[in-house]
Amino acid sequence: MAFDRRTFLGTSAATGAAVALAGAASSPAVAAAQDVKVSGAGARTYAFTVMGTTDLHGNVFNWDYFTDKEFDDKAHNDVGLAKISTLVEQVRAEKGRCNTLLIDAGDTIQGTQLSYYYAKVDPITARRGPVHPMAQAMNAIGYDAAALGNHEFNYGIPVLRKFEEQCDFPLLGANALDAKSMRPAFAPYSMHKLRTPCGRDVRVAVLGLTNPGIAIWDKANVQGKMTFPGLEEQAAKYVPKLRSMGADVVIVSAHSGSSGTSSYGDQLPYIENAAALVAEQVPGIDAILVGHAHTEIPEYRVKNKATGKDVVLSEPLKWGQRLTLFDFELTWEKGRWSVAKVAAKVLNSNTVAEDEKITRLLSDEHRKVVAYVNQVIGTSTQAMSSAEGAFKDVAIIDLINHVQAETVKGALAGSQWAALPVLSQASCFSRTASIPAGQVTIKDAAGLYPFENTMEARLLTGAQVKDYLEYSARYFVRTAPGDVVDPAKLTNAESIPDYNYDAVYGLTYEIDIAQPAGSRITGLSFQGKPVDPAAQFVLAVNNYRASGGGNFPHVPQAKQLWANSDEIRNTIIQWVKAKGTIDAAQFASVDWRLTRAGVAVF
Repeated sequence: MAFDRRTFLGTSAATGAAVALAGAASSPAVAAAQDVKVSGAGARTYAFTVMGTTDLHGNVFNWDYFTDKEFDDKAHNDVGLAKISTLVEQVRAEKGRCNTLLIDAGDTIQGTQLSYYYAKVDPITARRGPVHPMAQAMNAIGYDAAALGNHEFNYGIPVLRKFEEQCDFPLLGANALDAKSMRPAFAPYSMHKLRTPCGRDVRVAVLGLTNPGIAIWDKANVQGKMTFPGLEEQAAKYVPKLRSMGADVVIVSAHSGSSGTSSYGDQLPYIENAAALVAEQVPGIDAILVGHAHTEIPEYRVKNKATGKDVVLSEPLKWGQRLTLFDFELTWEKGRWSVAKVAAKVLNSNTVAEDEKITRLLSDEHRKVVAYVNQVIGTSTQAMSSAEGAFKDVAIIDLINHVQAETVKGALAGSQWAALPVLSQASCFSRTASIPAGQVTIKDAAGLYPFENTMEARLLTGAQVKDYLEYSARYFVRTAPGDVVDPAKLTNAESIPDYNYDAVYGLTYEIDIAQPAGSRITGLSFQGKPVDPAAQFVLAVNNYRASGGGNFPHVPQAKQLWANSDEIRNTIIQWVKAKGTIDAAQFASVDWRLTRAGVAVF
């Protein structure tokens, strides 16, 4: 049944969660009987399975809207809810539908042009607007609950609330609180009954936890409206409550990785990737569905400090590439069910075909978006590729930076900051992005910037810019002069993702990868002269970075000179439309390079 937020907010947390009891409670008992066994000692056991997805990011079809062709990667993974649906139906057929639950760990409505289209082009918030494709697909598959992800807030709270209204399952966030009342802004948990032919029903509680980084990354959308305390403290509050309400099994769906690290440094007193800490510190949890980190963890066991019991964690790979299965075995003894065994594994969605039920359901939406992304917006004098953009200064990244710098210069014209030089930062967000020679479409331009970031202008000194570059250059693996350089092994040092390496446009500099991190930037110049540490520069920067994403120095505290609410992706599209022609000769140049002892690496 759909979760009614108004009902929830008008009641206690316990009453509100009771509203979200799953439909599994009314399933026929005969289907469950297959999974009840009697041991030699007379104890009865019951087995059930909780399936989980995470970081779906708007993927329904096995389709890449940025290339307008079937999705594929080096590992030949497939993506999308249509694939997940087939796996789910297979598991239900094997286990008995009423012996299964299906949950998600967040980041659902952002990431593809399909999800963008129904947030911005044909928005679900419009009067008599459409139903979001992710809501349609997840309802049809039969999700029981989903945690909120940080990207749920990218399009603003009204879009999220409309999506919530369209879902036939609750969106959970025990640590998403109303900033004024400090009461839950979403259902903290849901309670689900699984009927058995012996003993009483098994009560399974799902506690949803989201990411505290929302307060930074989506500050413009949530400041003064919602606040996001730490996962551990909210889990410690709710898990005992769920047990006192009769929960036999407690599962946490956490949009938080397991590493115990944060990308926003000390800007918040909470850990970004706290799932393992929750397992270790909060007694009473049986399993955690992990999200946010975009990594694959089939099964990871963490011993709880208080009880000594293992908590089983699992994170299925992003975009619907994997489906987690938590297999539970319970025993009925002394008038109660208790968890005897938990195991986890993942299923690969590339082993099955798309479910035609889902592809038929959303075929019209798919066709609309394909037509949208193939609209021609201009031409290019040459082909450009991001294939080497992670370790070379390439024209396609210069294009992003040029558009950003030109936009900020125009915005500051006539202001007291107009005379200051404008720099720009950009990352190689995708190593497969390209601009063809000839006609350029929306999908080509949008593929340069797959995130819904907006743009800001911040005031920095020359010394701060150098610190920024030194921090960024940690991304490269230290490589001594004379050592063989393998581009495939040169980047992502310390597991730094591509989107957390910034090239800065408007300066010239070298990165000496033979030196230790923190001492790599040499020859830093502006217009042919060494950068004065006291000089002032304007940095065109995305809101993720400006808000502390990646924990880069100085920018979050720097004076904001201007900000824009439009996505950088749209700014690029509109720039191409206005110019008509992309001429790389007007903006592309090699202004930074990797060196070792003054000798260029490439």
